[in-house]
Amino acid sequence: MGTTLSEPITAKESSYCQNEQYRVGSSCMQGWRISMEDSHTHILSLPDDPGTSFFAVYDGHGGATVAQYAGKHLHKFIIKRPEYEEDIQSALKQAFLDIDSEMLYNESCGEQMAGSTAVVVLIKNNRLYCANAGDSRAVACVNGDVEVLSLDHKPNNDAETKRIYEGGGWVEFNRVNGNLALSRALGDFVFKKNESKKPEEQIVTAYPDVETREITEDYEFLVLACDGIWDVMTNQEVIDFCRERIASGKYPEEICEELMTHCLAPDCQMGGLGGDNMTVVLVCFLHNKSYEDLIERCASSTSTANNTNTATNKWELKKIPV
Repeated sequence: MGTTLSEPITAKESSYCQNEQYRVGSSCMQGWRISMEDSHTHILSLPDDPGTSFFAVYDGHGGATVAQYAGKHLHKFIIKRPEYEEDIQSALKQAFLDIDSEMLYNESCGEQMAGSTAVVVLIKNNRLYCANAGDSRAVACVNGDVEVLSLDHKPNNDAETKRIYEGGGWVEFNRVNGNLALSRALGDFVFKKNESKKPEEQIVTAYPDVETREITEDYEFLVLACDGIWDVMTNQEVIDFCRERIASGKYPEEICEELMTHCLAPDCQMGGLGGDNMTVVLVCFLHNKSYEDLIERCASSTSTANNTNTATNKWELKKIPV
């Protein structure tokens, strides 16, 4: 059946962690795909920089090797950069290129056709840094509103198209060289062989965009997820979905599981929507309070019942004939 199974694998691998600042839940599910290629990371306190937190989602394609390597090591490359103490934005950008170069000369990674997206959030001294390469995505909920933290890198975006052509590639069917549906990624070294171009100028580059935000008391939570979620739901729908369930008293890891179940297609004939691997990390800001305080805050301004009923019928509504 190609890249899909006859029945989805809906078993979920979930976990959580918590300190005074965050309650974090995560979950991943293989779904309709023949293998699981995602990876994710949540570290409340980096070993080499206590007090700094790190969260990430990596969506592999062509194999899980690159995603898994990044999940284990990218945060270490960031900390090692000489710019880290004074310029975290630059450290993030260079660390993406560093790990990409390291994998190129790593026997288990360099010879493969595999690649991976990377969307990471590093929080240090009440400042949030989001670095993204690919089409995984991070959004925050700030006082009930959506705060976009990353933008997808697609081949048909003007700036991406320009770089692709200047690097010697082309865009066909909204894919790089008719093959890859995203224009920035770790790995995918077959698209990084132009010796006259810098790493950030290659047809496909690991060079990320970086956004920064000052965290205030209005920050309620943030969501990092692969495109298996964002292909099905908008930023606003995901934020509303999570906020309603926080308001009802559910924990982040439960919400991640429900979000994936909601996005899972009922069959494999939905044009690819809801058929991908899915990974979600939900980071709830506690601001030195309890999780129950966040529940009360969300409950005070959320109408759970009406929106939950709408979400439950998502796939059924799509199937109603005109």
